[in-house]
Formats: sequence, structure tokens, C-alpha cells
Amino acid sequence: MDGSAHINGSATDFDFLIGNWNIRNLRLKERFAGCHIWDEFHATSTVRKLLNDTANLEEMDMPSQGFSGITLRLFNPRDGSWSLHWADSRSNFLFPPVIGHFDDGKGVFYGNDTDNGTPVRVRFHWTPSPKAPLWEQAFSKDGGETWETNWVMKFTRMPA
Repeated sequence: MDGSAHINGSATDFDFLIGNWNIRNLRLKERFAGCHIWDEFHATSTVRKLLNDTANLEEMDMPSQGFSGITLRLFNPRDGSWSLHWADSRSNFLFPPVIGHFDDGKGVFYGNDTDNGTPVRVRFHWTPSPKAPLWEQAFSKDGGETWETNWVMKFTRMPA
């Protein structure tokens, strides 16, 4: 988390995401280069609950990018936080989790990673919506003083 204790989370925080989705991805072409050009591509995902409804698993397919991925989200009832774990078919590696919680209708999650060998702080923002949730990823090379948003996913629920 961001250093503050938090006990108001709920195992239902990600219920808005359960189901089948079309995703419009916008990914920054170059990170930390002052770039304002975005690659756009399509993805689909399916999200289902697990572990007595205290976790969910998202399976995502990005055919134009040549890979698929999964996100395992685990709720911690002891402190109300969520840990989000990503793996994909390009790396076949479970990336370090981002950890956080929902406040005032938004989810904010932080973690540590590397970008082309450089350590970065990672931030995910989730804006819940039953029909059109939004996910944003940002990196910081200065410990969280400044952030560059480098990936945005705009979800649209698939027709039943």
C-alpha cells in the first residue's frame, strides 16, 4: 500500500469487473521520452470469482499483440487491501504485485517493478463502472514524485 493503514475495503470491491469484456487499449509508444503517441489495440477478457468470493481471476487475450495474460486479484480481509498479480504468455513470469484499496469510488494500487532494467514505482488506477470501467497504469522513476501514465484500458461489457 502507500504506507497508510486501511480497513474499509470489501471483497466485493471488484464485483463491477465480473463478466466478459471488450477492451480498447491505449499504450504509450515510448516511456520516459516525452512521447505523446499511443498504440491502440483490442483485447477481450473474462473475469470470474474464486476462493469463496475473496478473489477473482481475469483471463485476457490480445491477439494483435500475440500474447495473453492473467490477473489474479486477492482480497486481504485483515487490512482491506487487494493484491493484483499479473502474468503473461510473453514472459511466463509472475510480476511483482501491486497492492492497494478502493476509496471514494476509485481503486489505487502501488508496487515496484523494472522498465527496461530501470527500477520503477508502478501505480494502477481503477475507475469502477458496471458498463465501462477504466484502468490506468503509470510509472515513476523518482519514487513516486512524478508519474507518467503509459497504458489505459477502456472496458466495455460484452452483450449477454
